[in-house]
Amino acid sequence: MDTPFGMAAMSAFTFPGPKLPRPAEGAPVALGRATLAGMDVLLDPTGALYWPAEDLLVVSDLHLETGSSYARTGQMLPPYDTAITLAALAEAVRRHRPSRVLSLGDTFHDPFGAERLAGPARDMLASLMDIAEFIWITGNHEKDGAAALGGSVHEAITIAGTTFRHIPSAEPAEEREVAGHLHPAARISLKGRTLKRRCFVGCARRLVMPAMGCLTGGLPVSDPVFASLWPTTRPELHLMGRNRVYALGNS
Repeated sequence: MDTPFGMAAMSAFTFPGPKLPRPAEGAPVALGRATLAGMDVLLDPTGALYWPAEDLLVVSDLHLETGSSYARTGQMLPPYDTAITLAALAEAVRRHRPSRVLSLGDTFHDPFGAERLAGPARDMLASLMDIAEFIWITGNHEKDGAAALGGSVHEAITIAGTTFRHIPSAEPAEEREVAGHLHPAARISLKGRTLKRRCFVGCARRLVMPAMGCLTGGLPVSDPVFASLWPTTRPELHLMGRNRVYALGNS
């Protein structure tokens, strides 16, 4: 879901944020810590989530081969998105060294993305799959296109009582749930300007992950779809900075 970040009026899910210092290149990475969807997790500024108790790294909406997908219809974009996104994934894998990596769907931008994946990108993925077992959740963009990469493919999977799927369930979650699809982003006020940043949105029972794909858009957390997922409570927001994750509390 690629929705531009608009300049709509403030709502219950939009708020002034703290001052966010711009870290220097090479600055230490500061991980976020939170309890979300029944998991005590580390939130990574790449957009990944690491669940130490299960040695599981979770990512969402890589949308690999977005540029080449648009090129098929004559819309030319710089062809570097896959390399940039895989570099972020590799950074998260190197940092956490998980035994399993779970991708929450839309791993590719269309069902034929795996066929267009160039040799260097295939080699990078293969090297990551030598480190960890990969679990692919099917998404609405690529269906089961990630099956060609190896690993296992599922519509949804439950691990230690938490269910991982691509699209959040429509009803308020009774089970613990982690989903993607919505590409959440938040707007904050900083020195008279507004900044858009991707974010984790969640509570004790439900979490919506940010998109990792570098060409994906962001749906503002002020959008009514997020209010429908939390009709009676306000979720926590954890904002992605360059080198750290900022906990903004309840929106």
